[in-house]
Amino acid sequence: MNEDMMTEAERALIAADGTDGLLGERGKGVFHIHTLGCQMNVHDSERIAGVLEANGYVPATEDQINDNDLDLLVLNTCAVRENAAERMYGTIGRFNRVKLVRPNLQIAVGGCMAQLDRKKIADTAPWVSAVFGTKNIEDLPKLLDQNRATGKAQVQVTEQLRQFPSQLPAARASRISSWVAISVGCNNTCTFCIVPTTRGKEKDRRPGDILDEIRQCVADGAKEVTLLGQNVNSFGYGIGDRYAFSKLLRACGTIDGLERVRFTSPHPAAFTDDVIAAMAETPNIMHQLHFPLQSGSDRILRAMRRSYRSAKFLDILGRIRAAMPDAQISTDIIVGFPGETEEDFQQTMDVVRQARFSSAFTFIYSPRPGTPAAAMEQIPRDVVQDRFDRLVALQEQITEENLATFEGRDVEVMITGKLGKKDTDTHRVTGREKTGVLVHIGVPEGEPVPEIGDFVTATVTHAGRHNLLADPDVAAGQTYSVRH
Repeated sequence: MNEDMMTEAERALIAADGTDGLLGERGKGVFHIHTLGCQMNVHDSERIAGVLEANGYVPATEDQINDNDLDLLVLNTCAVRENAAERMYGTIGRFNRVKLVRPNLQIAVGGCMAQLDRKKIADTAPWVSAVFGTKNIEDLPKLLDQNRATGKAQVQVTEQLRQFPSQLPAARASRISSWVAISVGCNNTCTFCIVPTTRGKEKDRRPGDILDEIRQCVADGAKEVTLLGQNVNSFGYGIGDRYAFSKLLRACGTIDGLERVRFTSPHPAAFTDDVIAAMAETPNIMHQLHFPLQSGSDRILRAMRRSYRSAKFLDILGRIRAAMPDAQISTDIIVGFPGETEEDFQQTMDVVRQARFSSAFTFIYSPRPGTPAAAMEQIPRDVVQDRFDRLVALQEQITEENLATFEGRDVEVMITGKLGKKDTDTHRVTGREKTGVLVHIGVPEGEPVPEIGDFVTATVTHAGRHNLLADPDVAAGQTYSVRH
């Protein structure tokens, strides 16, 4: 913006910054990362933060974020659905409004949409300082230096993986829970999915490297890890070891101090009995599973190139529940895939009734340019919306019925946050029990408030629509105990 066109308020804000382009005690600058998308993106953002801190940048405090007192804004993007792309461009536009009153602000865009739309981002958003791909996290500090030196946008997007992001430093968002990637990329060819394009072919880390990272996480205070991959249960297939993932799960059970292990996401076609056995027999592997269905229609599953059918999916689900009756199983479902008829949709509803998922991430089909499904005949939006609403209503009913079965039961919850005082003067803490269900716990009068990372065993007194409430009455014999 030309200085003559700036308002007095904008000039005052810049003057109040006091840096005048010199960062001083702010190192190379105060940064904030805005993350869109999946758990892998969240994990990548921890690596972006780690790389920036290792290169002299300083993470923003909450007050600095609220006041836009920033030198660097990083947007880590998602490309899975159309609305994610829309959110990206909307966020880039909002970042520009910050830059209008902070001319020295640098803006960097990374992640899956940066991998796909690198030229469009640079052409349509000239205020962006750097664009970097999913395989270029380590390049970001250099790109920012070059932008400061030249004043020109820097674009670095590599197609081939040079090193696993897990080899980079990380600034983990949680002290007690850690993401640990076991692989990157995906070898599946689902017709609706852009991930193989943005993330590339599957590459597995060495099991020893994964276990070393987990041990380091535990040494740093983590009590729980979540193993990440686009298809975790095909881990090891590239070297011909179909049992590699179950071996990894069992090895996690030997790590002292590691209380809980979760993983996401498996593919039903590769979910084998040895993985089920490892989950059931390894005490710190949680009986929580995200198991993507996508559709209950075999015709649509073929069109999606999902290499299983509804009967196989339900058979695997039955074997999981036979081995782990307490397992909580969530899923992904796409409504309105091209060519889906009302009969196809009713088959999905039938599978949902039989599967009785604990929850479902339900999505209206979103065509992604470059995928085969985007070229297929699309279904009218009003038809898809009606189906979506009916499916959500069915799953909400099943979820409520499932949560109601917890009433009166004792659950052990790892505390992840504090909710403060309610109108009843009851202190509440929150966390997840071992199968992943969210529980808010009221601390009995006279008891100290548990700390984050503590384990609280309490009696569930009420089931809500999406979480449980435990306000135990110790005098009445209900359970309440804390384990540090």
